Amino acid sequence: MKKKNIQDTVEEKIDIDEKLAEFDTSSNVRKMAGIFGTIITIVAIAMSGFHLWTASFGILLAMKQRATHLFFVFLLGFLLYPATKKSSRTKIPFYDLIFTGAGMAVTGYILFFYEELVRRGGRPTSLDIFMGILAIVLVLEITRRSIGPELPIIALVFIGYVFAGPYLPGALGHRGYSLARIVNQLYMTTEGIFGTPLGVSATFVFMFILFGSFLEVTGVGQFFIDVAFAAAGHRKGGPAKAAVLASGFMGSISGSSIANTVTTGAFTIPLMKKVGYNKNFAGAVEAAASTGGQILPPIMGAAAFIMSEFTSIPYIRIVASAFVPALLYYLGVIIMVHLEASKQNLEGIPKEELPEFKGTFKMGFHLLLPLIGVVVFLIRFSPLRAALLSILLAIGVSLVRKHTRIKPMAILNAMEDGAKKAVGVAAACACAGIIVGIVTLTGLGLTFANLIISLAGGMLLPTLFLTMIASIILGMGLPTTAKYIVLATMAAPALVELGVPLIAAHLFILYFGVIADVTPPVALAAYAGAGIAGGDSFKTGIQALKLGSAGFIIPFIFATSPGLLLIDVTVFKAVISILTACVGVLAFASAVQGYFITHTKIYERIFFLAAALSLINPNILIDIIGFVLLALAVFSQISRNKKLKAAPLG
Repeated sequence: MKKKNIQDTVEEKIDIDEKLAEFDTSSNVRKMAGIFGTIITIVAIAMSGFHLWTASFGILLAMKQRATHLFFVFLLGFLLYPATKKSSRTKIPFYDLIFTGAGMAVTGYILFFYEELVRRGGRPTSLDIFMGILAIVLVLEITRRSIGPELPIIALVFIGYVFAGPYLPGALGHRGYSLARIVNQLYMTTEGIFGTPLGVSATFVFMFILFGSFLEVTGVGQFFIDVAFAAAGHRKGGPAKAAVLASGFMGSISGSSIANTVTTGAFTIPLMKKVGYNKNFAGAVEAAASTGGQILPPIMGAAAFIMSEFTSIPYIRIVASAFVPALLYYLGVIIMVHLEASKQNLEGIPKEELPEFKGTFKMGFHLLLPLIGVVVFLIRFSPLRAALLSILLAIGVSLVRKHTRIKPMAILNAMEDGAKKAVGVAAACACAGIIVGIVTLTGLGLTFANLIISLAGGMLLPTLFLTMIASIILGMGLPTTAKYIVLATMAAPALVELGVPLIAAHLFILYFGVIADVTPPVALAAYAGAGIAGGDSFKTGIQALKLGSAGFIIPFIFATSPGLLLIDVTVFKAVISILTACVGVLAFASAVQGYFITHTKIYERIFFLAAALSLINPNILIDIIGFVLLALAVFSQISRNKKLKAAPLG
């Protein structure tokens, strides 16, 4: 009997909104009814309408486009996000109305007096300075409310650095700048709040977030889950394998590891527990799979679009280079899941309790066309136009069949949802712009890069290691877009200085910034998974770290040998590199899990680990050594397994 969808087999009922609010600051929003609820809906739809209009007929001048974008962020953000977790979720206090008005004033000031500000160029008046200071305060506050205090604190440290510079010793010192110069840099130019990060948010990042919302209303998310369980749910450890597949695809679209862990995990985690997975491991599988979605093409969350703008590398080129490392990451996760199921002899869900694959795929395969379309559009058009065409395609394909046809109200709901989801990203970009503006003003980026290189003795591997540590530490409390912007400004120049290709340097910091979500002690995605599974947060974090541990090796490989990024490599060499790397990931997973055909001995784990490190590195001689070591480990496993089976019971 074919089931309608996999939700029918889920016995545990989980309040997704409650769990999201617990672990994800950006989901801690007011639930307004009445006149304010209507106002919020209208503003959100108007924000999406503005971006759809400019994507269709041409964006405004950079400063005006970004100021209008931030105008909506302030207006929507202060109405949506309460000042504290204890604040009312059903009432808007008077001071938030004041914040809203102030936000409209500082952005409206840019829009209405743009020509005068341009003519004054670098000579701000007292009113300009007041508005600039107010804008900085408002950006810090809306960022604190929407994504948490970590990024505003970092921004305040950088602001403090501007004033403390004349008193600092050595390379960190600078001559100092007047308040007027600082405010002019951060508020009246495209080098601060209205800089590149907000510029990217105000154009194609918003449009791809909106695209994700339109995909959701078409039902593609449930389709991913149903197809994943239909394909893998009945196999050994099936629910965990299905979770990896479904969460990977959903994570690429959503761009948030925490949100994806909670929403997809509400279905997958109870099913993993049902077949016998430990609750800590079940939460870890969902966290590791959801986190990897941010490095999985074709969408890769929002950070990849900002990377394209920062590096001037076409987005489709970044997608192509990111494909193989993402494949290796997910291959590592799914192999470890299989080995864990083999160790515990965990079976899948009976086929009669799952959707039937052929029928499920036939009912919803057309929903995949927008995802295929977005890749084609990115090859031929700009990201902004590609996002617009993808949204139109998503609406169009939903109308093809009656059971997926969306109504006009669903279109408005998608517009409202997309705008609300964009507030946290836009706030993070505006706040990160403060950091970038100060780095540009003081030259701190070059100073920091020189300090890293000096500390590492001018050697590449130690520099990569220090950059990894910095990326993970910064990534522990920041959303992906914010962590990437900070790291791209501060850490990437050091790698480029030592000869790492530009795209490899930026993907390196992105990968480790993302992996921070499953790296204790602050593994936010793992904590969310533990919350859904009812497990221990720290133990779930350790398990998630093990599952995603291939992600700690792969960036070092493509930073030192960029063939895995398909840079300057022949087709033959690329195929060989990918195949050997895949075998290397298999060996690495066996070493980490302590299991291949049977439980490993210490020397076998050493062989597996050495083979993995050799095979992932794309070098023919080293690959041969790796295959020899792997053959020794596999032969030992086969021999011991035969003896174990032949041994008399008892």
